[in-house]
Amino acid sequence: MSIGIIGGGVTGLTVGYELAKKGHQIVLFEGQPYLGGQASTFEIEGTRLERYYHHIFTGDEDMMRLIGELGLTDRMQWLASKVGFFYEGKTYDFVTPFDLLRFEPLSLLQRVRAGLVTLYLQRFGDWRTLEGFTAQGWMRRYAGQEAHEVIFAPLLRAKFGEYADQVTMAWLWSKFKDRVGSRSRTMARELLGYMEGSFQPFIDALADGIRAQGGEVLTDAPVERVIVEGGRVKGVQAGDTWPLDKVIATVPSFVFLDIVPDLPADYADQLREVRYQTSLCLVLKMTHSLSRIYWLNISDPTFPFVGAIEHTNLIPSEKYNGKHILYLSDYVAKSDPLYSASAEELMMHYLPSLRQINSDFDVDWVEDSWLFREDAAQPIITCGYSRRIPSYETPVEDLYLANTTQIYPQDRGMNYSVRLGRVVGELVDQ
Repeated sequence: MSIGIIGGGVTGLTVGYELAKKGHQIVLFEGQPYLGGQASTFEIEGTRLERYYHHIFTGDEDMMRLIGELGLTDRMQWLASKVGFFYEGKTYDFVTPFDLLRFEPLSLLQRVRAGLVTLYLQRFGDWRTLEGFTAQGWMRRYAGQEAHEVIFAPLLRAKFGEYADQVTMAWLWSKFKDRVGSRSRTMARELLGYMEGSFQPFIDALADGIRAQGGEVLTDAPVERVIVEGGRVKGVQAGDTWPLDKVIATVPSFVFLDIVPDLPADYADQLREVRYQTSLCLVLKMTHSLSRIYWLNISDPTFPFVGAIEHTNLIPSEKYNGKHILYLSDYVAKSDPLYSASAEELMMHYLPSLRQINSDFDVDWVEDSWLFREDAAQPIITCGYSRRIPSYETPVEDLYLANTTQIYPQDRGMNYSVRLGRVVGELVDQ
């Protein structure tokens, strides 16, 4: 059976790889000149680096199974993370339960209360009972107003902006589950996984696996239209016309709507109902380190970014010729003026805040910068979301959709992208 895959991110590559193994003739179309989607890389200091910060957790079973199958297990490094919280001009360690107990911005009673709620959520299994509650309302009630405003509200604002007060508690629950799954049992510390030389070998191995089974992996090949006749998919238009038996689209919903304009109205409306936040990720190559923290959460609503992820506090700077690599992350709506800012404009806008984190910071530390935007970075997950998830099987026969709006209640990430690709692959192969 000939199967077209639209999109060469982790989901598209996984589903293509799984179906190629089963003997199907795969043609994968990627509009960019590179593969990997949000896990794609660029060259820096003679090695590769993700455009958007990436790591995996020890509990990411789908990802680890596939890494093992591809023969890449020995390239994985498991490293103790250094997570911090920046609040009112001070950086606090925020990894272990003891760090929470030492977290001075909260009273001792509030620290204990927040810790007990965190422990409860890490062991709680029935997320469906939480999806009718907003994360804001639930955490205010059980963790307390003070803990919510200092710790949890910044996380929600960081991801969802003006929609933070609408996000379901089921989504926040999934964050706790992922984190506890990556705790070292002996040290109660978080271990994070990163592949030696970036995750590019993983992306390459999936593409090579498709080709090894006789499939085609095309880059610089945007799909202009999915060809539908008589309510059934017939192929795609991507420069040339490609006749195909089945098509799987792994693109964002708004892209899918553009390339399949004749979808039934009810399914199209369902796709439009889920909105996205755009990610801005400014990557800095520096001569000095900003801080000692790998993942610094910002609990200050006046800051123009919500996270400072210093990659070289997880992976030694020696891997990058002694340079320090910093990601500055923010999520915005397309209407935000920052959406259209250049890397240089963002750098100057961020400068006062960087100096709050490190008073010695100087713009001369920055040797180079790169700005990446992703319009489909974060689906906005509101209450009752499970009832609004679009089906993998579209109303067009033999046309399937697999994207991050269908990863729920978990947050989008490589592990769940792999799982999505595997699940859809099994469905299509029936």
